[in-house]
Amino acid sequence: MDLPPVQLPVPGERSLRTVRRLRDEVGPVVPVRLPGGVPAWLVTGYDAITGVLAGDDVLYSKDARHFTALHDGRVPADWPMRHVIEGEHLLIKDGADHRRLRGLVNRAFTPARVEAIAPRVRELTDDLLDALAAGGDRADLVRDFTEPLPINVICELFGVPADERAGIRAWTRVLVSHDATPAEAAAAGAELLAYLAAHAGRRRREPADDLTTGLIRAQDEDGDRLTDNELRWILWSVIVAGHETTMHLIANAVVALGADPDQLDRVRKDDAWAAAVEEALRSRNSVVSTVPRYPLRDVRIAGVDVRAGEAVVVGFGGGGTDPARYGADAERFDVGRGPQRHLAFGRGVHFCLGAPLARLEARIALSALFGRFPRLRLAVPEADLVYTASIITEGPRALPVLLS
Repeated sequence: MDLPPVQLPVPGERSLRTVRRLRDEVGPVVPVRLPGGVPAWLVTGYDAITGVLAGDDVLYSKDARHFTALHDGRVPADWPMRHVIEGEHLLIKDGADHRRLRGLVNRAFTPARVEAIAPRVRELTDDLLDALAAGGDRADLVRDFTEPLPINVICELFGVPADERAGIRAWTRVLVSHDATPAEAAAAGAELLAYLAAHAGRRRREPADDLTTGLIRAQDEDGDRLTDNELRWILWSVIVAGHETTMHLIANAVVALGADPDQLDRVRKDDAWAAAVEEALRSRNSVVSTVPRYPLRDVRIAGVDVRAGEAVVVGFGGGGTDPARYGADAERFDVGRGPQRHLAFGRGVHFCLGAPLARLEARIALSALFGRFPRLRLAVPEADLVYTASIITEGPRALPVLLS
């Protein structure tokens, strides 16, 4: 493709809008430069994304050892994303190594255990709604509801004490932001890993009924012991991803419903909260893009030649609203579409482990929120909302609403 690369992020444009605009104006595969000037290909179309995901562990690796630019001097030494793409977490593992680590997480993080925490999710939700009700008619739902609920759920699952959760949220906010300086990103990454190592050590000494202890027991029983480094990186991936994406999913769904009373009425009438979550996942996915994949040999994606070792970034934010897949009104939030297959949690060997928990939290949160405050509506026009500065995840920075 003979086009100059697009520098991401585009000043003054939401990252999600950038991905969708490039899909429509350029095509399903676009040459880009990531923050720091790092070269990559952004894949934005539904079919192209599906093809890339189908090639995981066969045509594509997520191991940065295969990333040519990382080793030939084109990636700055202080590139903030180095901390993520060179980690030891599930997001960048392939093949047998990925299956081993994922299997250990699966044994501790089972669907049955997720479903069993539903009553506790409802309790945490109700506590936050009680506080909202006591705070007056106007509220910022990000600050008071959509952010604290997922961080409290995931941290409670993994045994993180309540007074230590704000630190995790603060470090995560820096790590996913594209306007953090290299020094800020490096410090946040180091501090988060140090904290998680200390937390894992605490649970080895003092086991509890939480998933951190479950991970330790699962690998001990197998004799396939996790290294200390693997354990802390597993905690990094499930705790960070387990709240960052869910908080934005809930907020994005609230925006969609709050801005369209007809859709909200339909959801209420049919008790279709699960359908509302799926439509939000499709049309307002909180994941804009993910860590790169690297072709193991030269490949052709949607007619574009990509060389082995180049970075391929999956732009999930474009796949869910691709008109070629969902029609001319693909961007419209409409629970009346019926079940629509989407890629919000990925597909194949790297399908998101936390999908059941995210769906559970979002369904409970939306149902309880609009049930408690039936007149809830946006306090500002939807177009005036300001969104997070990240090419990885996206949701409103603040969500002012009127509760009655």
